[in-house]
Amino acid sequence: MELSAIRAGLPVLERYAYLNAGTNGPLPRRTADAMASVLERDLREGRSSKEYFETLLEGREELRRELSRFLETAPENIALANSTTEGCNVVLTGLGIGPGDEVVTTDSEHPGLFGGLTASGADLRVVEVRDLPAAEVLDALNAAITDETRLIALSHVSWLTGVVLPVRELAGRSAPLLVDGAQAAGAIPVNVEELDCDFYTVSAQKWLLGPDVTGALYVHPERVADLRMTFPSYGSWDWDAEVRYTPKSGAARFDPGWIPLGSVAGLLQSLAFAEEAGEGRFEHARAQAERLRGLLAKRYEVITEPGQATIVTWKAEGDSAEVVAHLADAGVIVRDLPGLGWVRASCGFWTSDEDLDRLLEALG
Repeated sequence: MELSAIRAGLPVLERYAYLNAGTNGPLPRRTADAMASVLERDLREGRSSKEYFETLLEGREELRRELSRFLETAPENIALANSTTEGCNVVLTGLGIGPGDEVVTTDSEHPGLFGGLTASGADLRVVEVRDLPAAEVLDALNAAITDETRLIALSHVSWLTGVVLPVRELAGRSAPLLVDGAQAAGAIPVNVEELDCDFYTVSAQKWLLGPDVTGALYVHPERVADLRMTFPSYGSWDWDAEVRYTPKSGAARFDPGWIPLGSVAGLLQSLAFAEEAGEGRFEHARAQAERLRGLLAKRYEVITEPGQATIVTWKAEGDSAEVVAHLADAGVIVRDLPGLGWVRASCGFWTSDEDLDRLLEALG
């Protein structure tokens, strides 16, 4: 699709320069229409027929297939989750991470990952990478990994600065690798097979433009047996005639619960919308991020290095929350990073030059 057609399918862009997909992406019109259609049908026909449940189960498997295509893996390696946070917790509890276990992570992790690590009681080796040049991050992480390391857990793309962390270079160790992909999937190309990670989590409401409370967890097939089913659900089992419970053979056994049928239908439409935008969508988003970085650097201290992902962070002049509120009043949606005095903008395949110019103009 041309940029004008893409933007026409995202109604919020009629009002705002929407630069906050790192929190929630702009919702496609077709996504909302699909969700409304499902709810209207439920209102008229109820939610208890055989047809309803067959539609629900078929929709889940279709969604699993579509998410697997976006992550470039097989459907049997995908569990359907409600968020990156949920996916991380499935892995941490399934591996039995707890007191006495050494876990290597960074000082730039989102609470969705770091909160679970903290609650586990594990011995955390927190590598300080926030202020390091991207080229030095791998050496710092390697220095922290020991023969006792039970898990390596970090983001693919930092939610703070947009830096791309060396996931592929950390794979293949004796310790499994858990990757928070919330700021990567849908923003940059992600091939979990090439990354060779053991676990990869996705929040679909961000860069995939899906409804709230949707996501996925990739589980490497060789790690399925290593992960306990700590959140089993109705769909985790294959039932025989005697109603004996046998765990499903792949990652579907780790589906922690149900995603509403309306959300399934909506996310399928969001994924189709992104795919129809074409392969050039990733290059466009990164090019816009680089353009924004250059524009901001003329006046501000830009935290994000060149050549990273699609998030651009800079140091605010004054209180960052007040800056964000001022920009919102001017029709520009970004977010602040509390405690750091930073402001963060997210550039997507829908971002136009006019959006970025509007941001700069609103900054004064």
